[in-house]
Amino acid sequence: MMKKNFANPASLLAGSMIAILCLCHGSLAHEGGHGPSDSAAVSKSTWTIAKTHKHFHGSFLSADEQVAKFETSGGKVQQVHRAELIESDRNWIAERLESIRKTNQAQPIRFVNLQIEPAASSYDEAGFYEDAPAMFQHFKPFEKTLGLRWDNDFFYVESNGIPDHSMMVGITAWQQQVPLPQAYTGRNAWRIPLHPKPAKKPMSAKDNFFRGAIALAVNGIPIFNPIKNDGRTDTLVAGELDQWGGHCGRADDYHYHIAPIHLEPMVGKGQPIAYALDGYPIYSYQEDSDNQPLDWMNGHKDKDGNYHYHATKKYPYINGGFYGEVLERDGQVDPQPRAESPRPALGPMRGAKIVGFEETAPKSFQLTYEVSGRKGYVRYKLGESGAVAFEFQDPAGKVTKQNYQNGGGRRGGGPPPRDVQPPRDGQLPRQAEAMKSQSGTIQVTSSSVDSRGMLIKDCTCDGARQSPAVSWDKLPEGTKSIAVSLWHEAPDQTKSYWVVYNLPATSTGIGQNKKAEGTVGLNDKRRNEYDPMCSKGPGIKTYHITVYALSKNLELTAKEVDRKKLLEAIRDCKLGEGTLDYQYERSK
Repeated sequence: MMKKNFANPASLLAGSMIAILCLCHGSLAHEGGHGPSDSAAVSKSTWTIAKTHKHFHGSFLSADEQVAKFETSGGKVQQVHRAELIESDRNWIAERLESIRKTNQAQPIRFVNLQIEPAASSYDEAGFYEDAPAMFQHFKPFEKTLGLRWDNDFFYVESNGIPDHSMMVGITAWQQQVPLPQAYTGRNAWRIPLHPKPAKKPMSAKDNFFRGAIALAVNGIPIFNPIKNDGRTDTLVAGELDQWGGHCGRADDYHYHIAPIHLEPMVGKGQPIAYALDGYPIYSYQEDSDNQPLDWMNGHKDKDGNYHYHATKKYPYINGGFYGEVLERDGQVDPQPRAESPRPALGPMRGAKIVGFEETAPKSFQLTYEVSGRKGYVRYKLGESGAVAFEFQDPAGKVTKQNYQNGGGRRGGGPPPRDVQPPRDGQLPRQAEAMKSQSGTIQVTSSSVDSRGMLIKDCTCDGARQSPAVSWDKLPEGTKSIAVSLWHEAPDQTKSYWVVYNLPATSTGIGQNKKAEGTVGLNDKRRNEYDPMCSKGPGIKTYHITVYALSKNLELTAKEVDRKKLLEAIRDCKLGEGTLDYQYERSK
């Protein structure tokens, strides 16, 4: 069993997790209350100095009235006076700080024995629980590590995302994640409808909801779709789950993928072990006396006409869809909390099997794995303000160390939680959204980049290899032509995938897989065409589309213009620019 201080929010969230809470809401589990505006909700990595229009790259850490701090890819902290940044960057920072301020001022509705802060009232005070919903009794066995509150419409569950049992042991397909506490608190808490309503058109989890949670266990641990976000891999069959049916996502967020049957002895036989996010309960396996067949969603109605789901030993294991109304946005139930890690996501470690996980000292942990019979270790310690110090010892005995602070890591899930009511007339259609420009005076957007900031498959080597759509607005006065550059800053060089120049000033964009009105220059393969992303290294990488407004046409031929020549040619005629950041991860 894990020691109590790892499962207890009082010891973690009161100290080391305060900054993670701010980060969750600032950037705002595997993407209620009002989150920040779109510009503040999207993670930024490219910044621009106003006087020179030069870019630098780094993750935002913090800022006071004068200075902003950023963490570079090398782990160094860079300080820049806010006044030196372009206006859109200054506005982004101001919105981020305002979002954090509002989060810290958020007032709870009602708390029950929540140890993150003093309880609102003692457990035995007469009348305090007289209006508690029935759902409260099902979460009550874990109230010492949960914050439970409710209003007229929803039941809210707060936790640090860490269960009171060992984790990770038995996993044979591992992407080097480890369990880190999460700030599922305040407006980033889990939310379950108290009065669920049947949907007119129930949605299947076999074809939808591959991102984020679809249910919440009564111990406060989210439950994700058993099928991975690739839409085909069964996580249990693939060896990705531990003996409890869980693992960590890319944000180092622990969650289950199958029904948590091990909770039944604690909640009592015949009591719910989880709730689907549509508000209907999930029970353990059917009893012999309960011989009513289950529908395709793993549910049925009891003798009183009340609908509920059951766990099964075969797929879909939990709710195979939603009998009740939910809102789907960007492949997940919306709203739901954000998970956040201070470190970037890593790639899979081939051939590794996790054989141990333990707490070695207060807030210190060790994960042990084996590769071909040789052991390796990941040791880490939770520090103040959400910092985590890691020590990695590979099977050959080599030891490396890395310290991570908030701001340079990986977030999970979809859009930030918002005050959105479930639809009253069935499922709303999924909406395609364009990402907004990250920096610069020109506004750059792309309908080929989804709302998570990921380039769609058709524009990569995994798909149709089509050139992406690019649109621009707010060109400066005097613009005579436009140039576009798609690039990526690798550790040892800047790579170029697409160069287009001499686009007319009247142009507002280039359609996906459409011929540009201008001249196509050379990519790094010395071809006059778009070169789709074909990343061979593991993990998610960040790419950039920069649009330049120029005071003249360039007198250059397509056979000589690559990105370097373009930047040299526009040095004295550039009126303005804007950069859109997006991400891409090669399919496994």
